[in-house]
Amino acid sequence: MRLDPQAQAIVDLFARMPQPDYATLTAADYRALLGAVPPMAVGDDGLASIEDHAVAGPDGSLPVRIFRPAGRAPLPLTVYFHGGGFVSCSIDTHANLCSRLAALSGSIVASVAYRLAPEHRFPAAVDDAVAAVRALHQRARSLGADPDRVAVAGDSAGGTLAAVTAHALRGSDVPLRHQLLLYPGTDAACDSPSQVDSDDAPFLNRELMRWFWRQYLPDPAAGLDPRASPLRQTDLAGVAPATVITAGFDPLRDEGEAYARALIQAGVCVTQQRWGGQLHGFASFLGAIDAAAEALALCALQLRGAFDN
Repeated sequence: MRLDPQAQAIVDLFARMPQPDYATLTAADYRALLGAVPPMAVGDDGLASIEDHAVAGPDGSLPVRIFRPAGRAPLPLTVYFHGGGFVSCSIDTHANLCSRLAALSGSIVASVAYRLAPEHRFPAAVDDAVAAVRALHQRARSLGADPDRVAVAGDSAGGTLAAVTAHALRGSDVPLRHQLLLYPGTDAACDSPSQVDSDDAPFLNRELMRWFWRQYLPDPAAGLDPRASPLRQTDLAGVAPATVITAGFDPLRDEGEAYARALIQAGVCVTQQRWGGQLHGFASFLGAIDAAAEALALCALQLRGAFDN
């Protein structure tokens, strides 16, 4: 298996950037490094509107960006959590992905800005994610959304939050139709074969993943909590049906696919698709990596199917 040439160009770009010392790297320095890379532009996806709102969280209001596609209300509602290792990124960095997903799925996409680590360690982000879904579900009708057609979605750390939120809301008054997980982190142990094989990777590697977890968790033992590591959840029966997207050259590949298998073993309906030649985060590179549009088209199809059932 070889890395897709378009993905290789992204890897080569990051390889030319200074590589930080993760023993001394601070979250502020890491965010500054990422801030030097301009966010992907939001394309003309033909949306009816993009609006900034806020919902009540457990420790103050949470910014939410509403991507509304054309169509007659009420529309389905997908609550999205951005990636960034629980430390970085924002509703701005993932606006292109959310815009495209809204346009293709016909669902309102509500992108949530949860609290970041290390300023706010686990379980702050989890608490924010669950509170945001509950608040948006309560406000669904005022947003032009259908409270009976709700999904959660996210990529990387956001995929972790979406999975954990699906656990938390199982059997609740929020009837989740689907959980859409793009290359989610599911185990803080970082000991899968794809993690071990990533030691020398310039884009995302095991050393960086371990650094993310050190910023996020209050102590190593917290990584055993299934709200941090959803692969350690022993009872998955009855959670929402899932789509799990993984990438062949991704340290998180094996744990994402292990989580998909665990869901299937629990009787959950799962679609799992690996993009073999791709890197972690590839769905965000719309316009630079063709597979990004392909993956989001599949994601949208899965959401449409879930909302139509």
